[in-house]
Amino acid sequence: MGNRTPTLDQLLCFSLYGANIAISRAYKPLLDELGLTYPQFLVLHVLWENGEATVGAIAERLGLESSTITPLVKRLEQAGLVKRQRNPKDERQVFVALTQAGTAMRQRTHCLGETLLAAAGMPVEKLIELNSQLKALRDSVTTFVADRA
Repeated sequence: MGNRTPTLDQLLCFSLYGANIAISRAYKPLLDELGLTYPQFLVLHVLWENGEATVGAIAERLGLESSTITPLVKRLEQAGLVKRQRNPKDERQVFVALTQAGTAMRQRTHCLGETLLAAAGMPVEKLIELNSQLKALRDSVTTFVADRA
C-alpha cells in the first residue's frame, strides 16, 4: 500500500508544467500582437533590467545556453528592438543593447502582468508569495543539480 504511485495532479513537477503551459496560452495572443515570442520577451526583460548585456550574461540570467540566445537576439535585432556589437577587445563576446523601440516595448508589455493577475484569480500578495516560493525551489534544485555534476 505504501508504494502507491502518485497521480499526475499530485506531482509538483506536473503542476508547474501545467501552470507554465496555461500562462503561455494566456500570454500568446498578447505577445503575438506585439510580434514577440515568450523567449524573446525574456531576453528583452533582461535588457530592461540591465540596459546592456553580453549574450553569455543573458543566457546565464535565463538559465539557457548562449547558442539558444543568439538566434533570439538576431530576430530581435531584425525587428529593430536591439543592436549587437562585438567587443573590440574580445571578438568572441557580443554585447546586446536596447534600441529606442526596444526600450519603448517595455511599456507595451505591461498587459502581460495585468492578464496574469486577472487570470490567476488570486490576490497580488498571494502571487508575490508564490513567486518567492517558486524562486526558492528553482534555486534549491539548481544548486542540487550543480552539486551533483
